[in-house]
Amino acid sequence: MNRTRIVRWLRVLLPLTALAMLSVLFLFSRQGDGESQIPYADVDAQSMARDPRLVAPEYAGVTADGAQLVLRATEAAPAGGSGGKARDLQLDWQRPDGLRADLTAPQAGVDGGAIRLGGGVRMTTSSGWTVDAPSVEAATDRSRIAAEDGVQAQAPFGSLSARRMELAPDAAGDASILNFSGDVRLIYQP
Repeated sequence: MNRTRIVRWLRVLLPLTALAMLSVLFLFSRQGDGESQIPYADVDAQSMARDPRLVAPEYAGVTADGAQLVLRATEAAPAGGSGGKARDLQLDWQRPDGLRADLTAPQAGVDGGAIRLGGGVRMTTSSGWTVDAPSVEAATDRSRIAAEDGVQAQAPFGSLSARRMELAPDAAGDASILNFSGDVRLIYQP
């Protein structure tokens, strides 16, 4: 057999072999179930249309004096006027001097230039402080975090309670000061 004849036979046999292999694949492939497997979310579409909201919103910004803010929530909804309210909040606050404060709260509201965290707020700082307060207000236009309704704090040197707390930069703006005032009670633990 000469070479031309072999090539002619192969031009016919190779495509037929490939076609036979594909038909065997389709013949022995698994049978699909008749019902579709499209996942559906279990949500109430009418309530979502009535009450608009954002899921997992995130806000990031820098204040005029250089503090970085990152605000995360599981859900946020607009409230009357220009404000809003959110659930399960986490606020990460960092000053240019290196001080970092992480705040968590079950609920919050935004009104004007302030974020009002409520429902039991916990603030931990990079300097080792843990502060618990019923509500805290964080300014978005400058470096200031304040609590007016009483605070309980754990410091590296003991525990502290006071009526008010403010975390803000000093007069020169170089360092941050955590200031407690109003019936301050300190229990020193060496």
